[in-house]
Amino acid sequence: MDWDLLLTSKRLRNSKGRSSVDARNDFESDFGRIIFSPAIRRMHDKTQVFPLTTDDNIHSRLTHSMEVMSVGFSMGIKLCEEDVFLKKFTKDKFRLIREVPVLLKNICLIHDIGNPPFGHFGETVIQNYFQSFFKKNCVNLSDKDLSTVEKQSKKISLVLSEAEQNDFLYFDGNAQGLRVLTKLQVLNDKYGLNLTLATLASYIKYPNLEKPSEESIAKSKKGISYSEKDYFFEIAKGCGLEIGKDFIRHPFCFLMEAADSICYLTMDIEDGFSKGLISIDYIYDKLKNCASISNKLGEIFLDKDKIYKNDVTKMVNFRIVIIQRLVDLSIQNFIANIDSIAQGNYQNELLKDDIESLAKQLGLICKEKIFSSREINSLEITGHSVIKGLLDYYIEFLFHENKAYKKRALALLSGSTLKATFEENNLLDTTSNFDNFEQLKDYSKLRVIVDFISGMTDQYALNHFQKISGQKIT
Repeated sequence: MDWDLLLTSKRLRNSKGRSSVDARNDFESDFGRIIFSPAIRRMHDKTQVFPLTTDDNIHSRLTHSMEVMSVGFSMGIKLCEEDVFLKKFTKDKFRLIREVPVLLKNICLIHDIGNPPFGHFGETVIQNYFQSFFKKNCVNLSDKDLSTVEKQSKKISLVLSEAEQNDFLYFDGNAQGLRVLTKLQVLNDKYGLNLTLATLASYIKYPNLEKPSEESIAKSKKGISYSEKDYFFEIAKGCGLEIGKDFIRHPFCFLMEAADSICYLTMDIEDGFSKGLISIDYIYDKLKNCASISNKLGEIFLDKDKIYKNDVTKMVNFRIVIIQRLVDLSIQNFIANIDSIAQGNYQNELLKDDIESLAKQLGLICKEKIFSSREINSLEITGHSVIKGLLDYYIEFLFHENKAYKKRALALLSGSTLKATFEENNLLDTTSNFDNFEQLKDYSKLRVIVDFISGMTDQYALNHFQKISGQKIT
């Protein structure tokens, strides 16, 4: 692996360059593009754990991502103090410390940018919806057969290849996120935010175009949509991530994944504590046997010197101790396995490579006390009804035989989503939206619908569903 290529500043479209008075490097420029994007703003009302909550103390997808960003940045600083890491590059330490922490900060901030409303359960709803839908409404064809099919039979309502269908059957927020970054955040062309290849490559946790497979950690989810395959090939080639016919993860993916896990494991527990679902006594009892943090947690919990005074302060200090331990563990495991990671042979998450299984124990606490709560499950069922209902309405109307239905549904879609889809299909804005939409393949029409719905915030999705279903007028 050429480590210098991992930090390439090339972009999908050659950038015009920054002003001579702009002292930022390319990754700092990426951060500016990301932080001002509408997709980041929408994350403020997307579920982390508790859907549709009105409690300002509880995490949204945006506050979670900001915390992951902070942890990722800290990891980058620590990494640049490791000689084993520094020797992988021809760049000096000063340049690396300007680039690596910022690159990690970028990918941590955008790691959930493609998630639909209602959290990961929203992904499940979309997947299950299309499993049923395609059985009833779609013919299975290879890519080469698509051009020869005439949709004359009433039994065939839609024509998609297997590869195209798989984007919906295995819908994943990571794959959708790449689409958001490279196309849906449309400005003047079909390159989205036009981030550096290094940022895009290190964002891609699952460099896999096929169905999910247990063959490797990189293939455990379908992380690339059919619509972004050409961009993906360019990104992977530009960063040197091709090994034969396979693609490996950018090494920084492992650190971003660890930062994400650190934050959701610790902060989900803190949210559960804030909601009264879990006590400080229970948390201490479950973690007191983890040798690496046992003494520090004991000092906080017992509080013999009356420093912490109440359970809220103890919870905050528990979190600090746990995060520090998990960050150190992540860096240690990354450095210890750096060559295996570079060869694509490391098949573990950095946090799970731990003899005392601290991350596993934190996950069990969440599963036992938080994820099983009545509030979460009730609101997730609401999310199921909303997403399924939106898909039902838009698919029925936009594929309706009567143009009146199509035009009314089309008028409700996001203008920027339509523009991005027309742009990627080379449909110039010389005709009406309706005429352009009618020229799209069935795959692209479904993409428009899923792009629109997955980009919604929780509250907008709920309100929109209530309006189009007649439950709400204003």
